[in-house]
Amino acid sequence: MNKRHRNKKHVDIQKKRKSRSKSGQVNLHLMWKAGQVAGSEAKANNTVSEEHARLVWNAHAANVAELSNFELALKAGKAFMQGYAQASGHSFQIVPLPLRHSAAAIVCACNEEHTLGQVLLQLKRLPLTDIIVVLNGTTDDSLKQVLRQPGLTVIYEPDRAGHDVGRALGAKMTDAETVLFVDGDMVVSAEQLAPFLFAVDRGQDVALNNLTSLLPAFAGQDEVSRIKAYLNRTLGRADLGSNSMTAVPHALSRRMIQTVKPASLAVPPKAQSLAIQHGMNVSAPSQVDVIRSNRLRPGNTGSGNDVARLIIGDHLEALATLLGTGWNPAQAHTLSRVEVAYRRNV
Repeated sequence: MNKRHRNKKHVDIQKKRKSRSKSGQVNLHLMWKAGQVAGSEAKANNTVSEEHARLVWNAHAANVAELSNFELALKAGKAFMQGYAQASGHSFQIVPLPLRHSAAAIVCACNEEHTLGQVLLQLKRLPLTDIIVVLNGTTDDSLKQVLRQPGLTVIYEPDRAGHDVGRALGAKMTDAETVLFVDGDMVVSAEQLAPFLFAVDRGQDVALNNLTSLLPAFAGQDEVSRIKAYLNRTLGRADLGSNSMTAVPHALSRRMIQTVKPASLAVPPKAQSLAIQHGMNVSAPSQVDVIRSNRLRPGNTGSGNDVARLIIGDHLEALATLLGTGWNPAQAHTLSRVEVAYRRNV
């Protein structure tokens, strides 16, 4: 083989390698260019707006098969929006999440006038078709604050119903394919909420908040964390640890809500148990630290507090329902004595 032929063969191999390296990935420069084209057209047609930016991005993303990974999808969306902003002269503080199906958010609140506005601000940065605010037992200016904001669906209950009942009520008020649940007392950025929407949009039925790494070893856990883990293990999902629908944020699919019925959401562990029993896709795709940011109240502090007793009672109800359906505990993985000793010592 002569030198010229060897060099040509080397170049061909390099081209193939470059082609392979791009396979399954997204060219962010092309995304930026596509955004520029969309922004230029919008400026020329005087149609520049946040709604238009979302619309053209979703249309473009629908034709990109590689956007199955959350981090990659978000980078692609940001590149597109940067191009749009540069060409149109307008920048929008939206999270360009390429959702294939409709999505809504449900906010439960009671006397959260100091945080509710910021919670809603972050939700409006997401591609949601509806935001449902469930106010129960409110005595401050939360209701006035919500009524001043356009585009919201408001459920007002004068008496205290609790966050979980509020979620059940809110779930009945939307037909969205993905439903995100948050609380009015915790301001979580749109970027942190996006993974839960994306997970359900791409096929999960329940996307839980992954708090595993925030919890101490078993010996140092409280009774609430332990009973959450016990229920998951009984269901054969020890991999979920103490992750539970009791904690927000989490997202559910329309299929899950219709299967377990909205009323079951009033008892989150029961709804989670039913979802697993029906073979639905349950995962914990992302983490939001709601342990340190949880607002301290007289009812949720101290050993054996009211909130802890309520959560434990909910899990006992879920376990009772589970056993009443004829669920066979043998279906779940049973630890050997060696495994039990190892986990206890760890």
